[in-house]
Amino acid sequence: MRKLNIKIAKRILLGAAVATVITACTGKNTTEEGSVKKEVDSLTEYVAQRLPIYEKVRLSTDLNLLTPNERKVLPLLIEAAQIMDELFWKQAYPQRDSLLATIKDEKTREFVKINYGPWDRLNGDKPFVTGIGEKPLGVTFYPLDMTKEELEKSDVKDKQGLYSVIVRENGKLTSVPYHLYFATELQKASSLLKQAALLAEDAGLKKYLNLRADALVTDNYTASDYAWLDMKSNGLDIIIGPIENYEDKLFNARASFESYVLVKDKEWSKRLAKYVSMLPELQKGLPVDAKYKKEVPGTDSELNAYDVVYYAGDCNAGSKTIAVNLPNDEKIQQEKGTRRSQLKNAMKAKFDKILVPISNVLIDASQQKHIKFDAFFANVMFHEVAHGLGIKNTVTGKGMVRTALQEQYSWLEEGKADVLGLYMVTGLLKKGELEGDIKDFYTTYMAGILRSVRFGASSAHGKANMQCFNFFQEKGAFERTAAGTYKVNYDKFATAMNELSAVVLALQGNGDKAAVEKAQKDRGIIKPELQADLDKLAQKGIPVDVIFEQGVDVLGMK
Repeated sequence: MRKLNIKIAKRILLGAAVATVITACTGKNTTEEGSVKKEVDSLTEYVAQRLPIYEKVRLSTDLNLLTPNERKVLPLLIEAAQIMDELFWKQAYPQRDSLLATIKDEKTREFVKINYGPWDRLNGDKPFVTGIGEKPLGVTFYPLDMTKEELEKSDVKDKQGLYSVIVRENGKLTSVPYHLYFATELQKASSLLKQAALLAEDAGLKKYLNLRADALVTDNYTASDYAWLDMKSNGLDIIIGPIENYEDKLFNARASFESYVLVKDKEWSKRLAKYVSMLPELQKGLPVDAKYKKEVPGTDSELNAYDVVYYAGDCNAGSKTIAVNLPNDEKIQQEKGTRRSQLKNAMKAKFDKILVPISNVLIDASQQKHIKFDAFFANVMFHEVAHGLGIKNTVTGKGMVRTALQEQYSWLEEGKADVLGLYMVTGLLKKGELEGDIKDFYTTYMAGILRSVRFGASSAHGKANMQCFNFFQEKGAFERTAAGTYKVNYDKFATAMNELSAVVLALQGNGDKAAVEKAQKDRGIIKPELQADLDKLAQKGIPVDVIFEQGVDVLGMK
């Protein structure tokens, strides 16, 4: 009976999603047909202008550095990742095939695939296919006709569940666990991980793959998260499963499927190993009241560099992640820490193809010499490390920060990592634990903001970047010159960094959702002057982000 209910629930959910697509009916009069044609032509032109914002990049690695067994494991990991891609489509826009079948324009079809649906992720989720309405805040995680209040007042046990779908059965809300709702796909992915585990030579990787395979078909991810953190000597890695909850803009609760397939850069990883052990000392020095820094961050985790050879699902939709800090479970973070994975080849591609060209246009000529890849790498790296700093539990008795802030949590947490990452760089340079000129890091950070805000202010990272930009501008940390370029004031930059750190940590520690909402409305926005400057970059054809040519054929493994 339960299986039948799940099938019914899926049909209801998919039917509701399909109902958001309004297709042209036959029998329209001439005026209506003309109006539809104008809309189609306008959207086709929009897509033609937007598609070039993505630069194609080939994801590759040196296969000669892999053992014979690792070369057998890698295709299995990629195949499992591809299943996560299909699952994310089902979460974000399950009627993909029927939509693509109705679109004649090839560029629009390609843009749908990049965005995992008919909404432009880097332009406030603007619809770009005729007849498509606004993107539902809860996409397919919840019934389209459900309100937040209805779920909150219901007797559903896991209202904020990471690994379930909310459906309506016989008029009543209920939840269906992912491992049942997506059973067929998850069982296949689990089997592939088991096959890879049989071939894996590294004991840590073997254990993790087996436990992650079990997690996919049970929704119990804790044991595999701990095993993942325990891996030390593995050459291959895979991040796989329902992980981030950015796609759920209704509650910021439910997780989306994604995967990264990774090859460790062992030389770079050795260079990074020492920094995690410094977290407790850095936590003590945070520029905020003692009550907001009383927690002790975990240090039994690793900071590694990788070549990423496959992105799938959520992490491949719209803007592409270049560093990962996981697991998200706050209990595990406090007990053991996290693994910070720097995706070095993807990072270098964005630096060369996007950041440097942006700097040539918008950073003052006198400071362009300070744009350095090592500084970019460090800023991104310490952003991820900084997720481990600060506070996980409110000081006001409201429970975990994530729970207290709900849908406002993600953007503020990203803002915390932005500014505390810079704080870490500053502190480590002063201690002599990091090499370089502080001007390199601050100038490259400024250019990095100008790169990231082009993703738009609708995403968590976009809101975080705009908060930083607007706060720093208010404090005089940079000036916009008469020539329309940005020039950093290095002394005021450091002061603004400390002040914003204190503001964000207090917002998190207090768990005051209304105050966070106000902060977002005040500072999480792109103002007209900045938008005009960003438009210059588009006019010069500078890409906003990258898309990947990837897979076993690109790697030369076929």
